[in-house]
Amino acid sequence: MTANLRTAIGFLGKAAVAATLAVPFMMPATAQAPALAMLDNLDRGQWELRYRDGRPSEKICVRTGRELIQIRHPGRACNRTVIEDSAQEVTVQYSCRGDGYGRTSIRRETRSLVQIEAQGIAGTKQFEFTAEARRTGNCR
Repeated sequence: MTANLRTAIGFLGKAAVAATLAVPFMMPATAQAPALAMLDNLDRGQWELRYRDGRPSEKICVRTGRELIQIRHPGRACNRTVIEDSAQEVTVQYSCRGDGYGRTSIRRETRSLVQIEAQGIAGTKQFEFTAEARRTGNCR
């Protein structure tokens, strides 16, 4: 351990140093460009979201799979941080400047069926939902 590092630990404390060292690994998805391969392997087309709380279903055109991340912030350029990126599940936390934030987990059952859990703030309103999304055909 160098003298400078010992001084930093003494001055900042171990937790602050650990947090500083972890920053490069917590960069937004736009900076790291993670694969999110599970979303890339979903079938393209029109999907229907069926909400578990009984609210009316919603249709969404899936062109890249990433549309499912920001269902309450569609089309917004938001900063994303990938929390989990596996073959069966992705979790992304995102922040949309001036319009809120969210955290979405998507679990793949098949190429045309996923389970979604999301929560956050859109505008000034809180949202939280679980839904099943299923491909129903081609986009219109």
